[in-house]
Amino acid sequence: MIHFYELSSMSGAERTRLLRRAEIQIEELTERVRPILQGVRQRGDEALLEYTERFDRVQLTPDRLRVSRAEIEHAHQALDAAVREAIEQAIANVRTFHMKQMPHEEWFTEVAPGVMAGEKITPISSVGLYVPRGKGAFPSVMYMLATPATIAGVPRIVVCTPPGPGGEVDPATLVAADLCGVHEIYCVGGAQAIAALAYGTASIRRVHKITGPGSGFVTAAKRLLYGTVDVGLPAGPSESITLADEAADPELIARDLLIEAEHGPDSSSLLVTDSRALTEAVLALLPGKMAALPEWRQNFCRTVFEGPEGTGGIVLTADMREAVTFVNEYAPEHLEVQVREPFALLPQLKNAGEILIGPFTPFCMGNYCVGTNAVLPTGGFAHTYSCTSVYDFLKRTGIAYLTREGYVALSETTRRLAEFEGFPAHANAVTGRSG
Repeated sequence: MIHFYELSSMSGAERTRLLRRAEIQIEELTERVRPILQGVRQRGDEALLEYTERFDRVQLTPDRLRVSRAEIEHAHQALDAAVREAIEQAIANVRTFHMKQMPHEEWFTEVAPGVMAGEKITPISSVGLYVPRGKGAFPSVMYMLATPATIAGVPRIVVCTPPGPGGEVDPATLVAADLCGVHEIYCVGGAQAIAALAYGTASIRRVHKITGPGSGFVTAAKRLLYGTVDVGLPAGPSESITLADEAADPELIARDLLIEAEHGPDSSSLLVTDSRALTEAVLALLPGKMAALPEWRQNFCRTVFEGPEGTGGIVLTADMREAVTFVNEYAPEHLEVQVREPFALLPQLKNAGEILIGPFTPFCMGNYCVGTNAVLPTGGFAHTYSCTSVYDFLKRTGIAYLTREGYVALSETTRRLAEFEGFPAHANAVTGRSG
């Protein structure tokens, strides 16, 4: 039976669990991940190979960790031409959108006569991109990460992605990386890959920042490494909310609820609506839509919508105001809005990784080719984190310049504040300074 929640009658514990979704599992994985990180830090490549054999059931040698140019060329030959064409079109749209985000490299403003303040924008010197594979191949994640990184001008971009059954990297992912101009790619995944990027090994030099979505193990690893390396935005298991009213088409709603749910059993997918009629229609349609999927994807969706640990389903609210309040509290990774007047409602929607508006903008369009970035904060972190952009690969440095006039105007202010706060060296530096 599909999970159904009437918001007004939900217990506090039930509501809390729904809001926490897959975060529960991530917390449970922390202690399992800790020794993996320690192993890679202490034993480097040896541990990487050991964990790859244990978790991915693939035996590799140190010389096979890095993907060769020959493997990339072979990927181009192996990839279906229609898939390559789709990847190229998607990259073009993503690139066009992200180019618009690039700020000026340097700017100044005169905050007072003779007082100049500004910023210098520079790329991060090295970043690691994590591209998952466990439940499928994700070339889309590759270009969603690599495109803004290359536009930002990051000098060293490193990719880690899990091996397939034969120890190979997915050809579509390699082609996407090559089309984006990224060539340092390693065939290693999971928590061990995150550890390698953070600590470095003989084969993989450490980076200054890691970003990209992944399993609960990857998310737990990044949280444990916070403070050792910049771990970027929290991008864990997929989650979505479809916000709809009585004007929505139940057929489209039922289809769209399965988009993020089919990612895996730890995904979250909710319909939030104030319409009981829509609720009943979708409850009737959803089982048939699930049954039409391939068995393994069907099983994922059944776990999400029907399993005892599943965090998907339908939330019925008293009115649209209560629905919006719940959505803002949940802060979903993906938010689809199918209401009669979506742009009138848009100003009230405060917390979401992305907002997709109208019946012709399903989650899958945002995931692949609209142009906006699909690597988004999960687990409620859309309250404070933004979608992936060029800004994730840039840093700002403050710049200031005082003319003699500006110095004279500010020296007494500086001296008074320094003395008040008890810093005599600060005060002495402007006392009697020749202007």
